[in-house]
This record gives sequence, structure tokens and C-alpha cells, in this order.
Amino acid sequence: MSRNYQLMREIEQKQALLSNCSIGAALTVGKSSSRGFPRPLASDLMAGLVQRVFLQPQHKPPRLVVFAAVDHGNGCSQIAASVARTLTASVPGAVCLVEANFRSPALPRMLGTTNYQGLTDALLQQGSIRSFMKPMGNGCLWLLSSGPVAADSPSLLAAERVRARFAELRAEFDFVIVDAPPLSRYADAIALGKLSDGMLLVLEAGSTRQDTASAAVQCVRSARIQVLGAVLNKGMVKYGRGII
Repeated sequence: MSRNYQLMREIEQKQALLSNCSIGAALTVGKSSSRGFPRPLASDLMAGLVQRVFLQPQHKPPRLVVFAAVDHGNGCSQIAASVARTLTASVPGAVCLVEANFRSPALPRMLGTTNYQGLTDALLQQGSIRSFMKPMGNGCLWLLSSGPVAADSPSLLAAERVRARFAELRAEFDFVIVDAPPLSRYADAIALGKLSDGMLLVLEAGSTRQDTASAAVQCVRSARIQVLGAVLNKGMVKYGRGII
């Protein structure tokens, strides 16, 4: 049994994790492709993750989900991008991928586009939300990048304007995937999580410390944000509604 699997079990036993739902199957996450998408995450295994979290027929599916790494470098952006791309192949509607990491945006590079304008502009300017976005591929996937870094960019997430913009995203898209900064470093993910239908936490095998993961879970739960699942990157993925 790996150290990280033990970590997950120990956190569960300490009730730092939600314990009222069953644990889904395990999924191995591999290395990235040249475009930033982990190859196994674009496979049937990723489709299983999307099915369990987003498309369960017996539940009201979460439509706006925040992906937040427990710590820096856990691969959160890759996983969020892979989920968004898989969703576009699984549902007939449109999916929006939001880069909310002002300090270290990674999604534009992964998707082969620029960070010329995006969320910062949408929070500071007038105009429809789509006017600040870029269509990706066949038009079913859209990217709202972070945009230029302003001195007060992170503080914008606490303003009422972000609530209105997120309401627009809900109205415009079937699913919205938000890539947030790491929980252990910034409060941005908590602010975003309060506007979402739930959060998926990302840990990294061989890197994430138990105390750091436990503190992150407690922080999310204290903010009354639903935890939808936990992804152990470069190791195992556990998925399902209401689990981590």
C-alpha cells in the first residue's frame, strides 16, 4: 500500500474527509502530452471520472466546479483542462474553462493560445462574458483566461462583480470548470468555491503532506463548500459525488 493511499485513508479516518458516500474506482494519472493534457486523462478512465462526478442521473449534477490543488505544483491545471475537454465529448452543450490563477496562469499555454484578455478584464470592464473568451476547437469548449495581472487582481474575487460574472457563466454554459490557485498559499479558491456547486481537490503522489491535505480539507469544509472528490495526481484518482 503506497504512502499516499495511506494518507487518503488516514484523512478519511480522522473525518477530515466526507464519509457519507461510497468511494469510486481508482484511476492512474500519467504524464502529460505535448499539449498539456495527461494522456490517460483523455481516455475512458477520465470519462469514468466525468461520469461519476458530473453526470450521475440520480443526482442533480454540479455545473460550476472549482478545481483546487492542495499545494503548488500538484498538476491541477492539467486535470481541470482534461476534465473540460472530456466533458465536451460527453455532453451536447458548451463547456467553459476558467483560468482563475492570476499569479501563475497555465491554461492558455496548454491550449496553445494567449492570455491577452480574460477574467481580469471581465471584472473591470463592461460587455458580455463571451466577449472576453476564446473558443477552443469545435466551439463546444471556451476558455476564459486570467487576463493581464493587475495589482489588485486577487482582490477582485472578493468583489460583488465576480458573483455577477459567474452568474453569467452559469447562464451561458452547461458546465463551468474553474482552475483555482493552491489552497495552501492563497484564499482565492475559497472565495471561488463559495460561488460554485462544489470543489475537487488535487493532491500529488509522493509530494502532498498529510497535515497540509488535512488543513486544506478542513478549510474547505469550514467555508461550507461541498467537496466533490479528490484527485491524487501521478498516483491514484478517487472520484464520486461528495467524496475526497
